[in-house]
Amino acid sequence: MDTMDLFTPRFKDERLHPYFKILITNEEFKPVQETLAMWSAGLLARKKELNKFINEFQLSFNSSFWELYLNKAFLDMGFNIDYSKESPDFNLTHNSGRIINVEAVSSNNKLNEKKEYYTKSAHKESIKSKKENLDFATLKLLGKLKDKKDLFIGTNDKKFPYSKLEHVDGNPFIVAIAPFDSHYAYTQNNTLINRVLFGIEPPEIDENGQPIFKEISHITGKDGKNIELGIFTNDSYKEISAVIFSTTGTFGKAVVQSNVKNTKVRSTRYRESDLGEFISTHGLDSFGTTERKLSETYDIISTREPYENKVPGSDSNFIVYGSDVHFCDLSEHQETHLDGLHIYYNPYADVPLDEDLFNAYEITQNYFDKSTREMIPIHNDNSLVSRQTYTEPNDKERLTNQWSQ
Repeated sequence: MDTMDLFTPRFKDERLHPYFKILITNEEFKPVQETLAMWSAGLLARKKELNKFINEFQLSFNSSFWELYLNKAFLDMGFNIDYSKESPDFNLTHNSGRIINVEAVSSNNKLNEKKEYYTKSAHKESIKSKKENLDFATLKLLGKLKDKKDLFIGTNDKKFPYSKLEHVDGNPFIVAIAPFDSHYAYTQNNTLINRVLFGIEPPEIDENGQPIFKEISHITGKDGKNIELGIFTNDSYKEISAVIFSTTGTFGKAVVQSNVKNTKVRSTRYRESDLGEFISTHGLDSFGTTERKLSETYDIISTREPYENKVPGSDSNFIVYGSDVHFCDLSEHQETHLDGLHIYYNPYADVPLDEDLFNAYEITQNYFDKSTREMIPIHNDNSLVSRQTYTEPNDKERLTNQWSQ
């Protein structure tokens, strides 16, 4: 397939996005250019959108980067992409013949176009905003989903709403969203999208080491009015069949695939196993926190706790859950393109998404049970939760993915 020329600057230097300038001027990221060109295979066929796409990649970066990631992800999943359909962003055909339409969107940082975005003061401001603006970041995600719902319906007398397009009508409509609203957007993992879609707060740990998930019905907007959360717990967003989400489909993903020199990786993976099997294999001493050293450059910190399994249909009443945090050289790190991806199903969708269409092992499946009013996440063992890459091993404050993870 042809690839597009993303990296020849089309604008004066002062107009280019800081992320884009780093990508084309830092010699260490030359291999990343080759990776992104590979991700773009096929997108050249979107002739009407091609110039707009390249312009946005150079001027605003994140939304185009997210589309590049998704393009490669859908191809890896075996979908056929009809690039002649320019709206929504991706028209997918499964090998069974079923058709899905996906609209891509990202939430972005107001500082993206400021040169100060990369200074220490901006870095501190980002840390401060992480502590103070949980609701703001939640509203950014919710606002983007509302925008796409409006595009589908055709509000404000939109002449060609997505719902009226022949290839969309009667087929599932998915919104793929990723947060790029701060240097630390990747640290939210899936907690904020859980707030938006299912009205679930980030987990708290009780005195027995068990996670507690509290519900949240709304947050207050800038105008003081309540804004409802849990949009997949009722039919208010019935037009959206599902949401695709990731905080790992970002610049660090391209770094990992490009074998960038002098790179260290910190990654966290969810772990789950049968309680009896775990005890027989590892013994009771393996509960709690343990540390292992696999090589001079590879350390793993593991946590394991017993937990009552509440997943419907499971064979085991009790499981062992926890995480492995890996610190290693990039040469020792393994990660697929789909690692860290989530799919959220809307149980109230007018056109439901069949559950077998996005069933790759790496993808976490998230459901909402209408009868019990509970969120049901299905994480396969070793699912990627988060990942950061460090180009300067002795200075972990400076991350290659400080700007897009």
